[in-house]
Amino acid sequence: MAFVKKEHPAKSVVKGFLTGGTMVVASYPLEFCKTQLQLQSKTAQEYSGMPDVMKKTFSKHGISGLYKGASVRIFGAGAQQMCRWGAYTNFSAFFRDEKGKISVIGNTLSGLGAGCVEAIFAVTPVETVKTRVNDDMRRGTGNYKGSGDAIVKILKSEGPLGLYRGAAPTIAKQACNQAVRMPLQLQCFTLISMGDESKKSSPIYNGVAGAMAGVGSVFLTQPQDCVKSKMQGEQAKTLYKGTLDCATQMFKNEGITSFFAGSVPRSIQMAANVGLTFALYPVIGQLLDKVWA
Repeated sequence: MAFVKKEHPAKSVVKGFLTGGTMVVASYPLEFCKTQLQLQSKTAQEYSGMPDVMKKTFSKHGISGLYKGASVRIFGAGAQQMCRWGAYTNFSAFFRDEKGKISVIGNTLSGLGAGCVEAIFAVTPVETVKTRVNDDMRRGTGNYKGSGDAIVKILKSEGPLGLYRGAAPTIAKQACNQAVRMPLQLQCFTLISMGDESKKSSPIYNGVAGAMAGVGSVFLTQPQDCVKSKMQGEQAKTLYKGTLDCATQMFKNEGITSFFAGSVPRSIQMAANVGLTFALYPVIGQLLDKVWA
């Protein structure tokens, strides 16, 4: 990234945590809609699209319904960004030259490593809880009172591994996401800034480049994301033997389009999420530099 520099690893971790939490508060309703569209059956659709999800959820549950499962996601996003930027900063340090520049291959490998780290330590358990809570509300089964209650019940009935259902597609998705986004954001930034180094800390230029990179990564990772959401649903344990069986059943019963359910809201969500992430990270870094040299 144009704004990433060599610094104390702990500083990157703090910057990442603050960036993630702020980003989710602003964009969670889009993520909620994406998850609902992925969880519904293609043969018996409950929603016609993102506006329909928002309309029906708001009429039944109010504005709080659009933030169902958000508490664990806000904390989880902080942990996710903490892992991502901490890992990326440390991995990329191995590939940077004496001037701090990094090659496309080095950037891609750094992003790949960061994606694996965030998937294992933050994304998989957080996504599992978020998806289970959302699916419970959609079905009206009332199994969980909220994210905290879901965590307790999942651990009690399924053990720690219950929080890692769908881990394989999640790791694949996050690794691909960051392997694509990190170098793509840098290329987009270079394009729109016309190579002007003075703009490398600009939240506007970094945010726009991040939004472009976010949308670009969606279509390479949407199939993994759809399989992940199915594997983390309430009935996954009884419906699927594993990740491969889930993907096979999706293709057999619902066709190839089932792997691209929720693409539109996810594209909008990723443009917002990734754009905000790349805009906020350097700003938070500048503020942190004033108190943590």
